[in-house]
Amino acid sequence: MEPVLKAQRDEAIANFQYEGVLVEERPYGSGHINDTFLLTFAIAEMGQIKVILQRMNTEVFTQPVELMENILGVTSYLRKKIIENGGDPERETLNVINTVDGLPYFIDSKGDYWRSYKFITDATSYDAVESADDFYQSAVSFGNFQRLLADYPAETLHETIKGFHDTKARFQVFKKAVEDDVMHRADCVRKEIQFVLDHEDVANYFWELQQKGEIPLRVTHNDTKLNNIMIDNKTGKGICVIDLDTVMPGLAMNDFGDSIRFGASTAAEDEQDLDKVWCDMDLFDIYAKGYIEGCGGKLTEREIELLPMGAKVMTFECGMRFLTDYLQGDTYFKIHREHQNLDRCRTQFKLVEDMEKKWYTMQEIVRKYAK
Repeated sequence: MEPVLKAQRDEAIANFQYEGVLVEERPYGSGHINDTFLLTFAIAEMGQIKVILQRMNTEVFTQPVELMENILGVTSYLRKKIIENGGDPERETLNVINTVDGLPYFIDSKGDYWRSYKFITDATSYDAVESADDFYQSAVSFGNFQRLLADYPAETLHETIKGFHDTKARFQVFKKAVEDDVMHRADCVRKEIQFVLDHEDVANYFWELQQKGEIPLRVTHNDTKLNNIMIDNKTGKGICVIDLDTVMPGLAMNDFGDSIRFGASTAAEDEQDLDKVWCDMDLFDIYAKGYIEGCGGKLTEREIELLPMGAKVMTFECGMRFLTDYLQGDTYFKIHREHQNLDRCRTQFKLVEDMEKKWYTMQEIVRKYAK
């Protein structure tokens, strides 16, 4: 670890309300945004307790105070609901540890923001789907997250990333990237550009429904990957949704759709052989079942009907963003080889095409579990 980061971390450790003596400290997790550490403290005659300490990435999340307001609001509400349901609030939601000054974050001498959570014991987060049940458990957990927060006033939350899933606005950014063509790449990707232009109705779909008042604003997670679920080591059941940085007002269909986009795909996001890429209907079925069950009747009939469209919109949006970044010179998504963002874009568009072929099947699966 860099000496500067170690000094900052030590400064942060001294300023949180920790008990006991620090006996172990190590980097933790597979996240790429924040710097995360697992700290172990020994408490006389009580054994050990573990906590998570994070340096927040203020380049990605430019309003860390607002972000922590979101997290405190949502976790406090979840804690109340979990207690009402007879659950364990120490394990079923994140628990923020305050600083010695009573704040949910610490600003170090270099101006960096730190936060801390109680560590959830005897549970694991998985980076990849190891079994169909893992995918099902993540679906139930994200659905349950939606159920518990169904009455939370979503409009009171801050947007931690402005316009994150404003697909209509992203379509306009894409068109400008084509027009500017700063890297002179547009002529080589005319087929992909035309695919986006032909799907403008997909980009506008949810925006138009919102304007008509047909779909409600919800508290959404916006990063519904499997590794943002803690799965109990003994029962194998999902117990807690973590990584709440992108919790903000949004649409339930988008959370569902983002899970399908990567979880039900048969190939890596940057697979170059498109014959290996399709949307697995068995996995779609498993996730739809778990998500609808987890939501516990809190979604409207219209929202459930639109879950397949959520999968299509999120997959299209992601492909469009990859293509936009490719046209702009790969400035947002990190690449490890030339044309990687173009390959990523092509896998997403192949998934969209495959969903269109299987549209009736996707709708029938959702209807089956909506009853």
